[in-house]
Amino acid sequence: MSSEPIKIGLLWHSARSGNLGVGALTLANVAIVRSVAEELGFDPSFLIFGPRERTPPYLDESVIPTYVISTKSMLSPAGCWRVLGAQDCVLDIGAGDSFADIYGLRRFVFQWVTKMIAIARRKPLVLSPQTIGPFENQPYIRLARHVLNRANAVVARDPMSLEAVRKLAPKAHAVLAVDVAFALPYQDGSSLRGQQRIRVGVNISALLLNEAESGRNRFGLSANYAELMRSLIKDLVARHDVEVHLLTHCNHPSDGWDDDDAVTDKIAAEFPGALRVPSFAGPSEAKSYISSLDFVVAGRMHACIAAFSSGTPVVPIAYSRKFSGLFGMLDYKWMVPVTGMDTSSALGFIKQCLERRDVLAADANRGLAQVDALLDVYRNELRKLFRELRARRK
Repeated sequence: MSSEPIKIGLLWHSARSGNLGVGALTLANVAIVRSVAEELGFDPSFLIFGPRERTPPYLDESVIPTYVISTKSMLSPAGCWRVLGAQDCVLDIGAGDSFADIYGLRRFVFQWVTKMIAIARRKPLVLSPQTIGPFENQPYIRLARHVLNRANAVVARDPMSLEAVRKLAPKAHAVLAVDVAFALPYQDGSSLRGQQRIRVGVNISALLLNEAESGRNRFGLSANYAELMRSLIKDLVARHDVEVHLLTHCNHPSDGWDDDDAVTDKIAAEFPGALRVPSFAGPSEAKSYISSLDFVVAGRMHACIAAFSSGTPVVPIAYSRKFSGLFGMLDYKWMVPVTGMDTSSALGFIKQCLERRDVLAADANRGLAQVDALLDVYRNELRKLFRELRARRK
């Protein structure tokens, strides 16, 4: 029996983002959605909707092309209105955490208007697993509630987001799943672990380092992130039994404030005993490399997820509730919190974790036992969506 074609719009995904976390969401979501669609006898075709990006793609754009969202394309009747309207359904992942009021009016307007186009065109809209909110001010609260109540499903990736949805839009169909990046495909490199030297990966977040060095600290970290990273690397490179790997996971050459490449180059120059790992071609390549390490300290959440889901003991450096929401849900306590540790105590905590990495690995493994069940919640929402689409066609 031939498969039934279905056109799926992937709103606020990316095949080119320098932030490999957004790329990880995209590749993993495609894999999950394709599997569910094919299970039900559909032949899915995907179209990504996202901003214009100049970096090389990490998937075949002849197979999954991108429609560029811009002010012009949102306002033109021949733009997003027409192209989104040509899809059978729309899955919106919100770039992971962008459906919120913390990033300013412009980003919110792009997020909101595109969702409303899908709703106005009567296209089934699912908010794929993501952080929802915070929404603390008007008109953000009223506008967000309008979307949440009209989406076919709102899938939160952590309990805090689910609580935010239920408080903001109690009539919305909201469920709890987990970040889809746990399902990101990769090549297992774990055979390289356990060598004579401990392979320690350090992912320095440019965002956090620049905030610390500027003195602004808008995320309110109680530890000085810049001092913490330098002290940690200094201590590690002095050890003869440790090999330090400096990793990037978010590269934006046009935005030095958020470019891990630039700050990692700077730190590598300060500590020539550390290995500066070349920037990765894509999120799967990053996860594959991370899987080869014995221990990771990371400031980018999806670098943490890559480690956690590949069996590499990891200490996340949290800067928002998305860390505590996600890892708390998985009963994983080995994290430097936003507040509660000064620089000295955070450094001591990380060094303690390095020595107890077998315990961290065991705790992560227990957490992973919950992940597939949580992803099944999302898969079931997709099954429901696809079955409803089939029923409409009859």
